[in-house]
Amino acid sequence: MKPRKVYLAALRREIAPLVRHLPKIAGGRVELWGNEQCMVGYGGMGPAAATRAFQTVLALGPVASLASIGWAGSCQEEIAIGQVLRPSTVIDSRTGERFATASGDGGVVVTLDHFAGLEEKHRLKQAYAADCVEMEAATLARLSEAHGIPFYCIKSISDTPDFELQGIASFHTADGGFREGAFAWFAALRPWLWPAVMKMARGSKLAMQRLCAEVERELKAIG
Repeated sequence: MKPRKVYLAALRREIAPLVRHLPKIAGGRVELWGNEQCMVGYGGMGPAAATRAFQTVLALGPVASLASIGWAGSCQEEIAIGQVLRPSTVIDSRTGERFATASGDGGVVVTLDHFAGLEEKHRLKQAYAADCVEMEAATLARLSEAHGIPFYCIKSISDTPDFELQGIASFHTADGGFREGAFAWFAALRPWLWPAVMKMARGSKLAMQRLCAEVERELKAIG
């Protein structure tokens, strides 16, 4: 089997337009779609989910390259919602490890194992000169390096450094999922959260559109 390019996100909502016309090749906690040239899928949020997704990908055949794709929170005021970044450096905030990507624009993405609030975004900016923050890239970078697989990131900004939504972290499940229905009820009963929820929804939608457009350009190039 010919090695395939792999694109891994955390949530289906990040990649839904990308997989509409691809055949499904794996289901369950890790869902993957693809063909002879590529695989696109998601496996959940956080290090454990990223590890599970990587292992699922390896079981399906040789990998030419692996990209960690998806939403990220901006740590810099000048990096706006919808902007697509290809960081050159990935930093694991838990261990301090740094990983160089196979291609990038010079930026820095920091990986946490939880949602980042206002204070943490500011801390990461000061400590690491972080451009953005997310939850899977460092794990995927580490595993790719261990297996000799070229690794890079495509991250689309869904929220700004001054954005925080109180209570959202409690809807992140242990297996890397997000309880969307429960969160919707939580927010519906708290009108003071509605402006932030609507802002998050708009930012997520724009980030998804820009991310998918960027990945689609790559897929057309290899297809």
